[in-house]
Amino acid sequence: MYCWVCAIAPPTFANSDKASTVLVLGDSISAAYGIQRETGWVALLENRLAEQASNFQVVNASISGETTGGGLARLPQALDLHNPSIVIIELGGNDGLRGYPIERIRENLQNIVTTADPNMRQIILVGMQIPPNYGRRYTDAFTQLFQDIATEHNLKLVPFFMETVALKPELMQGDGIHPTAEAQPMLLDTIWPLIVEALKEG
Repeated sequence: MYCWVCAIAPPTFANSDKASTVLVLGDSISAAYGIQRETGWVALLENRLAEQASNFQVVNASISGETTGGGLARLPQALDLHNPSIVIIELGGNDGLRGYPIERIRENLQNIVTTADPNMRQIILVGMQIPPNYGRRYTDAFTQLFQDIATEHNLKLVPFFMETVALKPELMQGDGIHPTAEAQPMLLDTIWPLIVEALKEG
């Protein structure tokens, strides 16, 4: 776990009179797998917040290979340690690639959301999609569970985080799963509007 801090506050963002924290709970997509960490979308988020003169600290609690179960187990300590005002949940991809039962993934994500507590914090849920290895029924159910959870808890949702890069081989690493450094600004642009909303409302 590591932190990036930005220190100036804009009048347009909530909590601009004090430092607040954005916690990113994710897997390899947010942990900058296969690239330099400073080129990953979370590091770019730190830079953009600094450019926007925001008083938000960014904590990247993402681990390559992480599952929803692992994220759920680590979340309480991260909340106690950092007390974030915004939590970005980017998990589920590894569960889906391993064919975990949809209901187990759903339950874990539900518990992550309730532990983060939408009544206390702004929560952004980052949706993922997976290849059709396990059949269309499983693939469709996996995609839909993010929408269902976001609707149930009234969360901000990115329907498919990698929509702008996944089908462009030049923006994907050799494994076909992880985006390149060149793709990271596009990932940030995909989630940025929701982050701005959360910053204003938080």
